Amino acid sequence: MTVIQQVSGNRMKIIMFFPLLLLVCSVSADQTETAVQQSCPQDTHAVLRELTASLTERITVLQRENQVKQVAFSASLLDQGDGYTGPFNAHTTLIFKYVVTNIGNAYNKHTGIFTAPVRGVYHFLWTIYGHGEIPVGAVLFRNEEHISLAYERPRSGAGSASNAASLLLEAGDQVSVRLYTQSRIADSQNRQTTFSGHLIFTM
Repeated sequence: MTVIQQVSGNRMKIIMFFPLLLLVCSVSADQTETAVQQSCPQDTHAVLRELTASLTERITVLQRENQVKQVAFSASLLDQGDGYTGPFNAHTTLIFKYVVTNIGNAYNKHTGIFTAPVRGVYHFLWTIYGHGEIPVGAVLFRNEEHISLAYERPRSGAGSASNAASLLLEAGDQVSVRLYTQSRIADSQNRQTTFSGHLIFTM
């Protein structure tokens, strides 16, 4: 249901509720005219103020939720030139510096870390490239949890590997791609080493 549909529904409730409220005031006025003449207008205004405040708050919440649902990013390793990364003696977070898309600003190109803005299911894809006889490998991490490895050991020439995962994340969870121990990857202006993800749905 869209924000406009929900707003229209709430307006319809107000339109239907207001005549009923006036009718109650009218009937009450016949029974206890003096007392109700003083209280009904005040009650009517109080109820309308409460409904208006509630409707305004709901619209604000829906707008905020709609903005949060728009989360997607795509980046490649190097922002310019050609080069290798690795090998290292430990898993090392890769910083994908060339950002193609970053809707929602959940990916940080200075740290290489994606931070979930809202609880939901997210889909991630990473592709790595290298050449020579040194292994090509990178691991997807959720916080400090090893999720999945993309790995290839080229015998000669070039090699690449890809993997993907759909993860349930809590707001604030962090996802990164780390270079696998003793692996080496390469990137160039052709953007062969990439990391991307998007929110599928909130929960």
